[in-house]
Amino acid sequence: MNNRIYNILFNTHTVSGIVISAALYVIFFAGSFSFFRDEIISWERSEPLSGIALNQAKLNVLLDSISDREPLYGRDIGFTQYYEENKVAVSITASKDTLAPEEASTAEYFYMDKENTDSYDYYSAYSIGELLYRLHFFAQLNFYGTSGYLLAGLIAFFFLFAVITGVLVHWNKIVSNFYLFRPKAKLKAIWTDAHTALGVLGLPYQFIFALTGTYLMIGASVMAPPVASLVYDNDVVSMYADFGIGDSGYELQGRVDGGVPDIDAYMDKVLESWPDFDIRWVTVMNYGDANMHIAIEGLAHNTRNFTGKGKMVFRADNGELVYTKDPFKDFNYVDAATNVLNKLHFGDFGGRGLRVVYFVLGIVSCFVIISGVMIWLVARDRKSVSERKRRFNAWLVWIYLAICLSMYPATAFTFVAVKTLVHDFDPSRITQIYSIFFYSWLVLTVLFALKRDNYFTNKYALISGALIGLLVPIANGLVSGNWIWVSLSEGHYDILFVDVFWILLSITTLVIGMKLKRQKSQTDLA
Repeated sequence: MNNRIYNILFNTHTVSGIVISAALYVIFFAGSFSFFRDEIISWERSEPLSGIALNQAKLNVLLDSISDREPLYGRDIGFTQYYEENKVAVSITASKDTLAPEEASTAEYFYMDKENTDSYDYYSAYSIGELLYRLHFFAQLNFYGTSGYLLAGLIAFFFLFAVITGVLVHWNKIVSNFYLFRPKAKLKAIWTDAHTALGVLGLPYQFIFALTGTYLMIGASVMAPPVASLVYDNDVVSMYADFGIGDSGYELQGRVDGGVPDIDAYMDKVLESWPDFDIRWVTVMNYGDANMHIAIEGLAHNTRNFTGKGKMVFRADNGELVYTKDPFKDFNYVDAATNVLNKLHFGDFGGRGLRVVYFVLGIVSCFVIISGVMIWLVARDRKSVSERKRRFNAWLVWIYLAICLSMYPATAFTFVAVKTLVHDFDPSRITQIYSIFFYSWLVLTVLFALKRDNYFTNKYALISGALIGLLVPIANGLVSGNWIWVSLSEGHYDILFVDVFWILLSITTLVIGMKLKRQKSQTDLA
């Protein structure tokens, strides 16, 4: 590689990394915690996990409860189990009947408890796990359409670019530099060694998440209505049909008398045909109509087929199977590619152990991001750079580190505060969780930035986060009675996991924070 190409790649790697660094840190930090979204929700609600699929759910009872309180004729009712929790997501379309009452003319979305059929809207069921999960793709910034998703997708794309250019830049010395560690060298050498070694260790992980993140977020943005207006002449229905989602396509033929269709029986038929199958989506189309159909979809067990996606559709009036897609025999490129990318991104194919590994690599990636920024700062902290530029660079990194590192104590504080202060599942819950997390993050960011000391920010963000984190299992025990030994004895391992996780994480970061020693630099003295 000649010097000109090397310099171009080096500069583009540096610029692309610096531009997206703070947002990328937020994505990796929040995303790392969101690997345990289900366990966090279980811990927050004091509800042991009930399984990931709908296989054991009694949907007849849920549908009967819905039909008792609102008109359903001509509507499509969908049940979805997205995550390992007791609640099922329910979506109800507007009725296709032109004479339907007003309350049936709008779509609905809410959650239902599988045990007691209680209903919760999205805001009432909000949780810390949901906050961190959605923060990692900036869903809170969706002021117009999918603007937050698009921002996250662009950041993932530029991160993919930074990963590729980083490998090309370091290719000739990637092996030798991996083993190079100079703890007594200059500050720039220390940051460079750490950046290179940890970057190489996390390279496959970072590449996977850059690629899958780009696919998921850009894909979500492309399917937004604003894009449809450009590509599909504002015909969203046609666009969704091309992607294989949207309206069922079954027209109304006339109301029929009858009770709730026996969805559970149809689910049993599917599981008899495919024992190694997790039911994830169940849709009752044209409820109460002569042309009512029931669609049951899901995924094959990972041990049987890593990419298998199956579906059966039954006609409700006679039980006839009108469509089938065998998850163990019928394959196509789109389903296989989509399932592989999703599973690689969410890490849901290897159990909790794999997600712990993903979490560690995610935090390592956060350090790689910070070390890259510190290399950039130290390289410009020299006498040949004007005082004005040095001061600007120093302020930039002070603010950057304050934003990034204060996420840790803010997250720990949110766990403690929500457990001890936010007990009601009502629409105000989301506002309270938002206020606790974002205001604590803002206050810590301002305090650390005004301190203007990178060493102080690094050391005391770790120590404060660790000390608050040690309070998480104590808060859980005091409020819900789920002390560690209680959760262990009752077999509530998901709740136990969160408490043990915070203890181990807090002890680790406390030890690291206590061992940090100040390295004199011109920037720290500015």
